[in-house]
Amino acid sequence: MEKKVIILLADGFEEIEAITCIDLLRRAELKITVASLGNLEVKGSHQIKIKADKALKENNFNYAACVLPGGMPGAKNIAASEKAKKLINKINTEKRIIAAICASPAIVLAPMGLLDNKKATCYPGMQEYFSKSTIYQNKKVVVDKNIITGQGPAAAFIFALKIIEKLSGKERSEKIKKDCLFKD
Repeated sequence: MEKKVIILLADGFEEIEAITCIDLLRRAELKITVASLGNLEVKGSHQIKIKADKALKENNFNYAACVLPGGMPGAKNIAASEKAKKLINKINTEKRIIAAICASPAIVLAPMGLLDNKKATCYPGMQEYFSKSTIYQNKKVVVDKNIITGQGPAAAFIFALKIIEKLSGKERSEKIKKDCLFKD
């Protein structure tokens, strides 16, 4: 079965986190759709423009995983999108993968209740937005059931490898890691 992954981009996204995930997941031969919340051209928090594959539609939520790069105000823009929240909730309800990094765990997932009673990480300092039941872990990447969270740009490579591992297995993740000469 082909594993389809949607990566959501909103104006103000963190470029390193988005591009690292797009690149590594495509190297793993996952079918990636980069979706914008509006215009196809999306500007990152450091003014780099990316052209999304398509705009997010309400009726096509058939993905094995949803990836949410961080960045500000990118995370706030995702959190303000009813279409994005509907997609995230559907994927989570079906126990498929939700992967959020940097500000997105705190700004997008926490207010939706998706981190309640779970272990998670985020950009340091942003954990103040977590509920009291979220178990903050000061680690680069944390996995709790179907939720993968990452700290920030420096964790993007490990974060992407963990998504690959969950979707395609440890062997595939290790191959991508080796091919890219990544050492942790």
